[in-house]
Amino acid sequence: MALSLTKGGNINLSKIDSSLKNIVVGLGWDVRESDQEIFDLDASILMVGPNDKARNEKDLIFYNNKKSLCGAVNHAGDNRTGAGEGDDESIHVFLDKVPDEIQKLIIFVSIHDADKLKQNFGQVLNAFVRLVNKGTQEEVTRYDLSEEGDTATYTSMIFGEIYRYQGDWKFKAVGRGIKGGIAEFARMYGLDA
Repeated sequence: MALSLTKGGNINLSKIDSSLKNIVVGLGWDVRESDQEIFDLDASILMVGPNDKARNEKDLIFYNNKKSLCGAVNHAGDNRTGAGEGDDESIHVFLDKVPDEIQKLIIFVSIHDADKLKQNFGQVLNAFVRLVNKGTQEEVTRYDLSEEGDTATYTSMIFGEIYRYQGDWKFKAVGRGIKGGIAEFARMYGLDA
């Protein structure tokens, strides 16, 4: 049974299953029915070192850069509507392929053209991030962002982080809003997008 987390909560993935190496980071959302426009949310993962900085732009895995150079992170592709049940976008992570100098995988979601379309996360419903064991297809943990009440002004969110701690892999539910898109997120971690 998957462990549901709240903002700030974390879980030791290595202790739950010491053989856990291949995970799917699934992300999903819906939009309010009163909002007629399509919301195009884009999921990404940024690989950062111990200084919380990315090594280069290739460490940002998203719809325009679907695979990390090391092969540890693979984006499954862009879903432009959020329509349908289950995960709207997914990113496959091979924990055993993550280079030693990478300490954290930051899971980030932005609304494409949010400023132009006057869209924000206050208009997004049922947003979640979940980690699934690729081998067993069992959900390991889940964080429902829809329970957070302070997202109305943000156009991007850090959903969570997969990080190393004393030799183990852990996951933290972050739920931090950002004003700005993927370029602002990249700048926060030392990249000029």
